[in-house]
Amino acid sequence: MPRRSAPARRRAEPSTRDVIIEAAERRFAERGFAGVSVREIAADAGLKNQASLYHHFRDKRALYEAVLSRGLEPIIAMVAASRTATPSGEPGDFVEHLVDYLIAHPHLPRLIQRASLEDRRNLPTSVARVLRPLYSEGVRVLADSSDAGWEAGDLLHLGAGLYLLIFGYFASAPLIEAVTGRDPFSAAALTRQRRFLRLALQRMLGPEQPRRGA
Repeated sequence: MPRRSAPARRRAEPSTRDVIIEAAERRFAERGFAGVSVREIAADAGLKNQASLYHHFRDKRALYEAVLSRGLEPIIAMVAASRTATPSGEPGDFVEHLVDYLIAHPHLPRLIQRASLEDRRNLPTSVARVLRPLYSEGVRVLADSSDAGWEAGDLLHLGAGLYLLIFGYFASAPLIEAVTGRDPFSAAALTRQRRFLRLALQRMLGPEQPRRGA
C-alpha cells in the first residue's frame, strides 16, 4: 500500500483550533461555562499555556460560542434539508442522520442542555443568538410538514417535545445507565431508539387519525 504524502497526512490531522474546540466541548458539557477555566481547556488541548489559546479565540465567551455553533450548524442544516429531502415520504427520515451525528458527538446534547439552563444565566445574549436558528428552522419545518392537525400555537410545544425526545435520550444517557444498568449506547439500544423515534415522529407528525365515535 502506498504511503501517504506529508501534505495528505497534514490534511488528515485536526487543526489546533479544532483540538481546542473538542477539549472545550467536553469541559463545557461536563461543568458548564462558569465551571471551566481557560487554563483547563488549554491543558486538555495540549497547549503550552492559556496564552496560546488566545491566538485562536478572543476570550472564553468567543470560544464557548464557537463550540456551540460548530455543534449546532450541522443539525440546523439537517433540519432544513428535511423540508425537501423525503426519500420515503415519511416524517422522521432525517432522524437516522441526526442520531448518527449525536452518537459521533456524545457531549453535544449535554452541552445544549447546560446552555439552555445554567449557561443562559451567564451568557443570555450568546446562548439565545446561537440556539435561536435551530428553533426557528425547526418551527418552519413543523409548519410545513405536519399533517396531524396541530394548530400554529401548538408548534412551539410540539418542537419542544420533539427536542426532548431526540436529544433528551443522549443528554440523559448516564442517568439511564445508572437506573437500568444497561448501556444506552449499545448497538441494540441505539437500534431500538432509532425505531422508537421514527414511530414517535410518524404518530406526532403523520396524518391526523379520526377520533373514535366521530
